[in-house]
Amino acid sequence: MASIVLRDDFDAAAVRRLARDADDADQARRLLSIAAVYDGMSRSDAARIGGMDRQTLRDWALRFNAEGAAGLVNRTAPGNPRRLTPEQEAELDGIVEAGPAAAGLGHLARWRCADLQALIAERWGVIYHERTIGKLLDRLDFSHITTRPRHYRQDEAALEAFKKTSPKLWRRSAGGSPSPRP
Repeated sequence: MASIVLRDDFDAAAVRRLARDADDADQARRLLSIAAVYDGMSRSDAARIGGMDRQTLRDWALRFNAEGAAGLVNRTAPGNPRRLTPEQEAELDGIVEAGPAAAGLGHLARWRCADLQALIAERWGVIYHERTIGKLLDRLDFSHITTRPRHYRQDEAALEAFKKTSPKLWRRSAGGSPSPRP
């Protein structure tokens, strides 16, 4: 079993000091495994100290050799690249802000994800899932707002007559009210 080759500018004591000062627990655990390798421990025993297998220890040792102790910190995954360019996203922002009537869709009262999905596919040739359209709108700082449902035969005069208004005599006056507690 081949041993792991580590950089010459560190030794076990220096790596243990780095592990002691590390803020990230995973980084400290990996540094302790590498310190065990510097001490001459076998790969499997050193990996067991860090709670990993031999191949994972080898991968972390390669990152340690290339980047030092900073290379042993977990990195966030970059994710998928954006399919719309920043210019296209800015144009989409303007389209959504202007509303569907400005985009030639006067029959729509508001944007739906399905409508925006079709518009993006037609205009830029990019196919998104409806759920991704919602995430895209969220990233562009749009929130989900919908109108309150209203019956088409609703009578405005009947609504005003139904609203309860109190006569002035029933309202409590400021002078007759008890003073608020301090």
